[in-house]
Amino acid sequence: MEIQGKIILKLPLQQGTSKAGNAWKKQEYVLETINEPYPKKVHFDFFGDRADQYPLEIGDVITLSYDIESREYNGRWYTDIRGWKAEKTTATPAGAAAPASAPAAAPQVGTEAPMTDFMQDGPGDGNDDLPF
Repeated sequence: MEIQGKIILKLPLQQGTSKAGNAWKKQEYVLETINEPYPKKVHFDFFGDRADQYPLEIGDVITLSYDIESREYNGRWYTDIRGWKAEKTTATPAGAAAPASAPAAAPQVGTEAPMTDFMQDGPGDGNDDLPF
C-alpha cells in the first residue's frame, strides 16, 4: 500500500539487542497526509537496515510504501505500520488540497451584485421578510 504526505515528526532512534543476541534498530516518524480534504496523521516506522536506508527529515514530502501488521500480546492487539520504501518528492502531488491561506474562489468584499427590492414584486403587504 502507499500513502503520500509530509514528515512532521521524527522520533528518537530506538536500538538494542534481542534475546538471541541480534542487534536491532527502529526509526519512527509521523506523516501528515497532503492529498486529502482533511489531513490525517500517520505514525509509521522503519525497522532494521531500512532505518539507515531511508533517512528522512522533518518537512520531507514522501510517498511511503508500507505494510500493516497486527499482533496479540497478553490478550491485547497492537497494530504497526511498517514502512519498506520511501520516495522523496519535490512538489505537492496532483489533487492535493490548495493552501488554506489562498482560497481560489473567495468573494471579494464590496463586489457583490446590488440587491434589488424583490419583496415589493410579489403578493402580500410588503412587510414580510420572506421572498415568497
